[in-house]
Amino acid sequence: MDDPRPETLPSFEDTADFDDADRGFVAALVPGVVKAADGRTVWDNDAYGFLDGECPDTAHPSLWRQGRLCSRQGLYEVTEGIYQVRGLDMSNMTLVEGERGVVVVDPLISVETAAAALALYREYRGERPVTGVIYTHSHGDHFGGVRGVLPHGTEEGVPVLAPAGFLEHAVSENVYAGNAMSRRATFMYGMGLPKGPRGQIGTGLGQGGSTGTISLIPPTADITRTGQEETVDGVRIVFQLTPGTEAPAEMNFLFPDHRALCLAENATHNMHNVLTLRGAVVRDSRIWAHYLDEAIEYFHGRYDVGFASHHWPTWGHDAVVRFLGEQRDLYAYLHDQTLRLLNEGHTGPEIAELIQLPPALEKAWHARGYYGSLSHNSKAVYQRYLGWYDGNPAHLWEHPPAALARRYVDLAGGPAAALARARGYAEEGDLRFAATLLNHLVFADPEDAAAKEALAGVYERLGFGAENATWRNFYLRGAQELREGVVLDVVDLTNPEMARALTVPMLIDSLAVRIDGPRAWDDDLTLDLVLTDGPSGPGAPGGAVTRRLTLSRGALTHRELSGPPRTPAGLTLTLDKERLLGLLAGRDPAELGVGVDGDPALLARLFSYVTTPDPGFPVVTP
Repeated sequence: MDDPRPETLPSFEDTADFDDADRGFVAALVPGVVKAADGRTVWDNDAYGFLDGECPDTAHPSLWRQGRLCSRQGLYEVTEGIYQVRGLDMSNMTLVEGERGVVVVDPLISVETAAAALALYREYRGERPVTGVIYTHSHGDHFGGVRGVLPHGTEEGVPVLAPAGFLEHAVSENVYAGNAMSRRATFMYGMGLPKGPRGQIGTGLGQGGSTGTISLIPPTADITRTGQEETVDGVRIVFQLTPGTEAPAEMNFLFPDHRALCLAENATHNMHNVLTLRGAVVRDSRIWAHYLDEAIEYFHGRYDVGFASHHWPTWGHDAVVRFLGEQRDLYAYLHDQTLRLLNEGHTGPEIAELIQLPPALEKAWHARGYYGSLSHNSKAVYQRYLGWYDGNPAHLWEHPPAALARRYVDLAGGPAAALARARGYAEEGDLRFAATLLNHLVFADPEDAAAKEALAGVYERLGFGAENATWRNFYLRGAQELREGVVLDVVDLTNPEMARALTVPMLIDSLAVRIDGPRAWDDDLTLDLVLTDGPSGPGAPGGAVTRRLTLSRGALTHRELSGPPRTPAGLTLTLDKERLLGLLAGRDPAELGVGVDGDPALLARLFSYVTTPDPGFPVVTP
């Protein structure tokens, strides 16, 4: 049986969100399409024009409503001197007018969309130079387009502010598990799905992500404490650090002279993710609620509008306090009730069935699960505290999916019998178990065309009924891949500018996670890197440092040497960070001008163990 609990929805007669989403409208980009220099379309908001129609039976009406709100596009005035460009990427770009120019907050995902957003602003507000940049947090949709507002050669003297820890988290999230995360993101965001009533209708947080050039300018100033005040181009800003909430490094901040509060991505018009379906470190919903509560008190009485890095603003001090209070209680309730049920002995999947929001939150549109969901968020809280294992010995050493699937199909009486039973469950409306059974059939024999088509049909029905946009996209992408095979549409996050932002230890870590351990089991080598431009690269404090790399027992480890080594390395390379990047890209040490002392064959031996991950690995088949 499907979930027997009646669904409680807010009133569709409530149009307050539509009024707020339209408030302050100045002009739209016409057409709402952004292209790269080569003519490739990297963003097309006009493709969502179908959302102006009535909700069809292939979409959840609540998600359709959210799509209509998120698809609004253009330049909007938030309050005097503060503007937002919305609908030109998944995130918003905010522009705060200063004495000489404009301070840009969160320059979108892609260089191309950021440039288009800035051009739209300038068309109506004048050719103001960019005099400052603020990154609210460490996710790519809030910094990737920065070169669109500060092209190469224009950043000199322009402050770039970010919360402490920003650079480490911004880059590491896209590197260490980047290949798997990017592959899964194509499902989460519905990349490759047609835009339309039977396909992708948004992500809940925005309509989708642009696919242009990703860039990164490292911050020039860190925000290290709550209460820190900075002035950029005459604009006063008061900061609240909120680490470990929606991102590991994040901050809210107040523009006191504008009486406007920026809430970053800590309070948006949906339930957010405690753990994204693309994968990430599990977020702390307890501390998330704490920082929202702190914001209510810390900034009380000092603002008349609250706005965020996604969605539309909320006007009126009391309305913002109510909004923040409900968002606070949403994450606190999720955390505390999961822990209560966990301590009563329930497992993650059981808690996901038992937990239910109080009516006051169920009836708040901004607490609906369009992006995160109560189901997978409660499992994430369980995972944060107890991990993958539920304590049942039967689950301690199960067979992997394909081997387990073959045994289930055999138990069911063979493929034909299992397929017939699965179709029966689907006809009865038990789509969840039909998907489970059909998934076993596909994993037992990925060439079984009838099973794949039956599973695709079930995924399609589950997607059409999902209120959560990312669930819908996963189901529909799964159906598409079963029918059409793997489509390589992963966004490349490993561009040169991202690589340059990595510290030297992070570069070596990114190499270590690609070592083929079994092939390197019996090798043992030591290599010293003498870095002439300091421990992290240009501009780092201190002189040359030596970092020792050791490959032993299949593991590559490294450390900075504080004095003369006890034993000599088999190979010592003297170089700067730029030459190290060249080596890692496969260039010859002699060509780069790297100093070589020892056996140069050791470098080739080390690189021979480095693997290149497949960006198109299967997800819905073994």
